[in-house]
Amino acid sequence: MRILVVNWLDRENPQAGGAEEHLHETFGRLAANGHDVTALVSGWPGCSRTADLDGIDVHRAGGRHTFSVAGPSYYRRTLAGRGFDVVVEDLNKVPMFAPFWVSAPVVLLAHHLFGTTAFQAASPPIAATTWMLERTIPLVYRRVPCIAVSKSTRADLVGRGLRRELIEVVPNGVDVDVYTPRPEAKTVQPTLLFLGRLKQYKRVDLVIEAVARLAAEGIEVELRVGGAGDQSAVLEALAVRLKVADRVSFLGFVPDDVKLELLQSSWLHVLTSPKEGWGISNIEAAACGIPTIASDAPGLRESVVHERTGLLVPHGDVDALADAIRSLIRDPERRTRMSMDARSFAEGYSWDSSARRVETILSRVVAHSGPE
Repeated sequence: MRILVVNWLDRENPQAGGAEEHLHETFGRLAANGHDVTALVSGWPGCSRTADLDGIDVHRAGGRHTFSVAGPSYYRRTLAGRGFDVVVEDLNKVPMFAPFWVSAPVVLLAHHLFGTTAFQAASPPIAATTWMLERTIPLVYRRVPCIAVSKSTRADLVGRGLRRELIEVVPNGVDVDVYTPRPEAKTVQPTLLFLGRLKQYKRVDLVIEAVARLAAEGIEVELRVGGAGDQSAVLEALAVRLKVADRVSFLGFVPDDVKLELLQSSWLHVLTSPKEGWGISNIEAAACGIPTIASDAPGLRESVVHERTGLLVPHGDVDALADAIRSLIRDPERRTRMSMDARSFAEGYSWDSSARRVETILSRVVAHSGPE
């Protein structure tokens, strides 16, 4: 198949996250299987406008805030004549409305929708724009086949008016050969780990507040924050204000090898967003035998099995979050049992399996239509 994937970012983008990992893990495998895969993404200052990543022909147009206009324009000038069999629109920020500017059949790949949480992630004008653009999704994509990364995302799409029978759930995977437990690597003192973009909606502030409450009780715990974003300075200031700057390490962007070391050496992983499509870092932590403490929120309650692979707490409840952290720090037997169960849980997911299912769906779509 000749496949075009439209995504806001690629994995080399400084703002790349879980959606970009999904893009390259999935479509890199399809490229390795002999499919011709092109990705149309946004660029950033100083980037190369084209690249070959994981066998994917990457084209970068515009920037983060101009891609919705620059992407379609670049497609018409440069890519329209390639005769794509199918176009995959990766919905992770706001819709690109690919059905309006490509003639090949479109498959919508949905990670998660912001809804009102957009107002926790961006300034009011941008949040309002995002919220309004999401309201158009049922009108534009009602008849479009869709892949959702979780049951929660599918339920959200159905609730907005998309047809349930056109939505298939294909969970994210994890490389269980790379992400493996190393009990001997554990830190001596209790350590918490957050991995992800430092955005307001990720609510890392809740974890810092929980660390402060535990510190007031004399419980030694270090929080390691791996990731970059516009909330970095705000969160650092919060740690200073709560007098836990010596207990919170801001590591900035971490490459894959460092991420693996952090996962294997930490005691617990934390993710306190109000909503996620799935939570890839939860599965990566589980593969490394690290229990996760997460918000009991859409997406996260699928990638964390409460009392088995970790604990779910009411979102925004700092007392409950601190209680969960305290309980697992003080109970090594329970933590060890969760570690073993987490690894077993993660072994049920693989990128190979996810890629095969995506390949099957795309092949079925192409079989029922002609080339562009």
